[in-house]
This record gives sequence, structure tokens and C-alpha cells, in this order.
Amino acid sequence: MNNVITSPAYVIDMALLRKNLELIQYVQEQSGATIILAFKGFSTWGTFPLVRNYVKGATASSLNEARLCFEEMGSLAYTYSPAYHPVDFEKICKYSGHIVFNSLSQLERYYKETQEVSHSISCGLRVNPEYSVVETDLYNPCAPGSRLGVKASLLPNKLPKEIEGLHFHVLCESSAEDLVAALALFEKKFSKYFYQLKWVNFGGGHLMTSKGYNVDLLIRTLQAFKEKHKLEVLLEPGSAIAWETGVLISEVLDLVASDGITTAILDVSFTAHMPDTLEMPYRPKVRDAQDAITGGQFNYRLGGVSCLAGDYMEAYDFGKELKIGDRVVFEDMIHYTMVKTTMFNGVNHPDIVLLNEDKSTKLLKKYDYEHFKGRLG
Repeated sequence: MNNVITSPAYVIDMALLRKNLELIQYVQEQSGATIILAFKGFSTWGTFPLVRNYVKGATASSLNEARLCFEEMGSLAYTYSPAYHPVDFEKICKYSGHIVFNSLSQLERYYKETQEVSHSISCGLRVNPEYSVVETDLYNPCAPGSRLGVKASLLPNKLPKEIEGLHFHVLCESSAEDLVAALALFEKKFSKYFYQLKWVNFGGGHLMTSKGYNVDLLIRTLQAFKEKHKLEVLLEPGSAIAWETGVLISEVLDLVASDGITTAILDVSFTAHMPDTLEMPYRPKVRDAQDAITGGQFNYRLGGVSCLAGDYMEAYDFGKELKIGDRVVFEDMIHYTMVKTTMFNGVNHPDIVLLNEDKSTKLLKKYDYEHFKGRLG
């Protein structure tokens, strides 16, 4: 693979993507729930001819994502945004089958427009159960003072009749056990409204395709909720669909030694191409490397190609000498990575390559100067 793909490149393994989608289809069939793709985690539409065979919709958080769902998934979007812009909302309605509001004031402002399109739109409200196991506030939708969703204490005893569903999202790459705990609190605080509803959206963060995830518990939990409350259940995982389905290939451009540290400068950037590694932060897995050994002979800090001083990862041990031109492969770089990339510093953006199930490759996207120049006008 590395000999035929030019660095830098994101490489999506379609066989691994299908494997994830098959498990997701199994969960849908066994539980009766509907699982949709969250564009905020993965929206490489060149893969959608495969994806839409297994999931029948997507969740959008902007006009652009709603239109992408309509045009490339071939379905009306499940749309939620912290706030809708009046300039966009008429078109959002055109591309959406469900619209979730973040506040009662947004519902009051826009509900009439949802009834003025040729198709039916089911409206919902995002709520905040005030519970989450997510420890990093940047990714915790229930952190103190969160702007996302309405707390139970701020809702009237009866919901406005326009609301047909509730949406809660409290997880982030979490377990089935975490869902069970969150769901219990959600039911305790909001079940008094269920008689008014048609559906509940459990949001994202259900990492069902990861090793060790208790899929059976997830299925039983979904079945039990549906049976008890007679409501349609939706999930919109962002990571699970593209979890461990591909890599980011990079190449060593230079080796720089300073104060006893040798940095391998790569043709990719952590801040531009792997921003979560700095924001979350988390330490990415590097193929054929491990955490540095104290005093190790083959320890290399990995440096990004941008001018940001902190664009690097502390040292890895490669077990051998790195040389200019060597490949460095970052594992699991498809979900929540490609969607967040930037062209900061004008650094070369990685190609997007599909590794087909027959092991042939397809260049899906190559970026050039015009993409960089065109972004900022």
C-alpha cells in the first residue's frame, strides 16, 4: 500500500468500513432502532454508495451538511443546530425531515417555517440530562453552563404540542454501560413527557464497533426502551461508523536535533491534519512504534510541518533509525479527523485515497493551490 500511495494521504479501507457497517446493521435489525451517520464525525461522501446500503440517513448540524445528506445520501436530514440562522432556515427545511431545536425560543421562532414545505418535518427539542461520563470539558455536552439542550428544571409541565421528539447527547466514544447509566437519568427527568412524543434520539458517542464494546447490552437496552415506551429510537454515532477504518500516511522530511531531542519533521501537521491530538488531547497510535524508552537509541519526537511551535507529539520509539523519506503511519485517522482539518499555514493537505476491497486504490481527492486560495477569497 505505502509504495503506490503518495504521501501525505488519508487512506480509507473500504473492507474495514463495510465490517463496521455490517455490525451497525446487525444492531438495527436486532434492536429495532434506527442508526444514522453523524456527518460531524465522518462525511467523506465518496464512500456513501457503500454507506447508504446500511444506514438510511444522516444527522446534520448546518445547511451545508443537510444539503450533503439530501444530495449524496439520498435522504432528508435529521438536523440539529445550537441555533439556526434566519438566512439559512428556509433551505434547511427543504433538505430536512427532522429538525431539532436547542431551545423553546428557537422552536417558537421557526416552527411555522417547518410547516411551509412540501414534505412533513418532525420537530424535536434537545434536552440536557445534566449527566455525562466525558471527562474533557471540550467534548462534554453536559459540562456546567453548557449551551447545549434544555434542562428539565427549565421546561413546563407539558411540552409545546409542536414537539414530537426529544434528543439527548451525553456520550463520547463511550460504552454500552455508560449509555445505561445516562438513559436511566434521562428517563427519570423526562419520561413524564413521553406520552406526547413519537421518537427519542439517543445522540452519538456509542462506540459499538470498538473492541470490547458490549453489543448485546446495547441491543437489550434499546429493545427494552422501545418496548416500555412505544417510541421510535434513533442513534447517531459519529466515531463508530469510521472507527479504525484507515490511516494517515506521512513521510519524514528532515531530522532535527536539539537539547538531546531528535525531531522527525513530517509532511503532515498535527494542528492542521490531526487537530484532536492537540485539542482533546490524545496520543495517536503510530504503526511499528511505541512510547519512547528512557534513554532509548531510537526515540523520535514527531514534528508537524506547520510553523506552530506546539505542532508536535512527544517522542516515540521506532526500534530503528529513522531516515529522511521514511514513512510514518498514524492509525485510526478517519473519524473526527478528516472533518476537522484546516489549511493553516498553507500546508499541503493530504490526498484522500480509497483502498478498495480488492486491494486496488482510488484517488478520491487531491488538493492544490486553488483549494487553499479559494477558501479565504
